[in-house]
Amino acid sequence: MTVHQTASETSTHELRLGNAPRGFIGTIVALQPDIAGAADSGHELERHLLEMGFTEGARVEILHQGAIQRDPIAVRVDNITIAVRRREAMAVVVK
Repeated sequence: MTVHQTASETSTHELRLGNAPRGFIGTIVALQPDIAGAADSGHELERHLLEMGFTEGARVEILHQGAIQRDPIAVRVDNITIAVRRREAMAVVVK
C-alpha cells in the first residue's frame, strides 16, 4: 500500500451496508460507527448494533427498503430479521 492510498482503496470488495442494494447478500467485516453519521455516539451505536446481532462474520441480506428515501431497511442477520435506519447501517462494513 502506498502512502497516498486509503483503506477503502485497498479493499475494493467491501462496502457499507447502508449503500448495499436490495437483495445484497454478504458477510460483516467490521463495525465503524465513528464515521456513520448517526445521531448516537459511536460507542452507543456500536453497542446497539452488537446487541442486535451485527457481529463480525455474520451473514447479512438486505430484504426490503422503505418507500421514502429507501429508509428503513429490513436486514436478515444470520437467522434474525431486523429493521434499521440507513444511517445506522452505514456503520456496518460488509463484503
